This record gives sequence, structure tokens and C-alpha cells, in this order.
Amino acid sequence: MTHLWVRAEQRPNEDRVGLTPEGAKALIDAGLRVTVEESTTRAIPIDGYRAAGAEIVPENSWPEAPRDAIIFGLKELPDDGTPLPHRHIMFGHAFKGQHSGKALLRRFKAGGGTLYDLEYLVDENGRRVAAFGYWAGFAGAAVTLMAWAAQQGGGICGPVGAYPGKDAMLADLAARLDATDTTRPSALVIGALGRVGTGAADLCEAVGVNVTKWDMAETASGGPFPAILDHDIFFNCILARPGTPVFVPQSALTAPRRLSVIGDVACDPDSDYNPVPVYDRATTWDAPVIRAHDAPPLDVMAIDNLPSMLPVESSQDYAAQLLPTLLTLSNLSQGVWARAHDTFETHAKALSE
Repeated sequence: MTHLWVRAEQRPNEDRVGLTPEGAKALIDAGLRVTVEESTTRAIPIDGYRAAGAEIVPENSWPEAPRDAIIFGLKELPDDGTPLPHRHIMFGHAFKGQHSGKALLRRFKAGGGTLYDLEYLVDENGRRVAAFGYWAGFAGAAVTLMAWAAQQGGGICGPVGAYPGKDAMLADLAARLDATDTTRPSALVIGALGRVGTGAADLCEAVGVNVTKWDMAETASGGPFPAILDHDIFFNCILARPGTPVFVPQSALTAPRRLSVIGDVACDPDSDYNPVPVYDRATTWDAPVIRAHDAPPLDVMAIDNLPSMLPVESSQDYAAQLLPTLLTLSNLSQGVWARAHDTFETHAKALSE
């Protein structure tokens, strides 16, 4: 019997989950065994999983799970260097040249486990079967606009937190923007046709921000892109990959510009293909922006777990997208799972060459 073990998230400010109680019941009804760890932070209460028929186990007990269990989480595991013998489903951030990803792959090689990276669960056309992108864009745009509002008062954006829902987030943001007593800023979104860019543009439009929407056609020239510097805010909403143009080079820091805040929602500072190489690390909920330049100011927002600011909505949306694929877990040798396994094997092999 295929055994899916849903682990508790161990990263601070991570309240999401990739399986709802309704999804757990669907898997159990399909003949899968489902175990769910207790969690002190998960936005969806444990009682729903218990009522669905899932086995409930203590928080963070997954290292002792049966070796045939498939461990399912979202964000990274504790960086303790231990070998990983299980099969894991999660966002590994290990296949695009990230330096921390190489250490993770070594742990899988040492333990004999496998990484089914959620970012690489794709259909036959190469499109991801599930993504948090819309809510990443929505929340990322909100925090970026909060940073712009803070700048108007001569400050820098302070800590942010989770919201009970998008209406509460919009109300808070609108109040901050109104308090600046200035006109709304202009914004440019690259990746506007994708999930992330759509979320960012929707948030901006909901609070009266004028948005210029670019996608592949507008960036096909490879740059430079002076129009980015003519907007108050720039949102990078595309994944870094070989051939991705540089949108904001280091020279932009001292160039004449209107640009004062970057929302790098894609957030790949550790990648060799980072298209916004004016900063070198992800930001946090406690410190949402990095000040890349002082006069005139340029702040970069690069939080890498943005959807957790809206944990219930983003979890429900993502889990609904992913459930049809989870229902095929009993056949890992075909389809989505086989493609993800091949991707892992390719990168694991390259690690030793």
C-alpha cells in the first residue's frame, strides 16, 4: 500500500500545507495510507485530518517513518547534513545551480533517497501541475508596496505577518498607501501572463496602482531595459534559468532612475541566472527588504515563502491543484512522477561528475 506521510513544516512563518483534510479523505478512499504529523503552526487544524481517517503522529517524527513512506512537505528540511533515505516530495531548490541545493542532493545520495521536487512535477507539455504562484505574486506585490509606502515616509519596511484572508491584507495595504498622502506609484511586471505575474498585477490593480505588463515578447531582445528604471516599482515574476536576461544590473544602482523598490517575487538570489543581481540573499518576514542603495534609495523585497502570508487560501488552492497528481502516487514509474524522478537522477549524477 502506498504510504504518504505529511510532515509538519519546520521553517519559521510557514503555516501552509499541501494536502487538505478533504484531499486526505480522497487519497484514503483511493486505497492510500495517509499519515499526518501534528503541527503547532499549520493553518488547517489537525482535527479535520483525523476525521478524514488519517493516522496522526507527533510533530517532526518523519525521520523515523517507515522507509517505504513518501514524505510530503513544502519548504526545506533542517540543514543538519544528515543522510536522507526516504523519498521526499517538497520544494528542494536544488536543480538550478543553487549552492545550498548541492548540499541537499549530497544528503539524498548519501542516504539513497529520492527528491520529487514540487517545482518539477510537470505534465507532458512541461507545465507544472500545481503552483503557489498566484498567491506568491499577490502577497509579494503587497509587501513591495508596503516597502514603497515606508520609503515615502523616509523609512524602511518593518516586519510583516500572516493575514486571515486577502481582504484583510488589501485593507491594511490600502491604509498604508493612503497614509502617504501621495499619488499611487507606477509598477512594471515582467512575467505578467504567468501565475505569479497575474497575482502581482491583480493586487496592484485592487489598490489603484497603474501596472505595465510585460512578458516574453517584451523581453525577447535580451536587454537592456531602460523602461524598468522609469517606473517606481519593478516586479520580477519569472523563474531564473539559462538565458534569462538581466533586468536590473548593478549599474542601475547609480544610474538616473525613478525605480525605488524591486519585488523579486521569483527570488533566486542564489542562482547563477539571477536576473536581478543587485542583492545577494533572500529577505525575511522580520526584515522584508534589503536596501541595495541609499541615495536615491533602492529596496529589494525577496521573501521566499510569500504565499504563507495567506496560508489558508494558498493551501486550499495549491492542494486542489496537486490532488489529482497525488492520486497517481501508486504508479511512480509513469507520467509526472517518472519525469520528476528522471530530473532528480540527472542532477544527482551530475553532482558526482
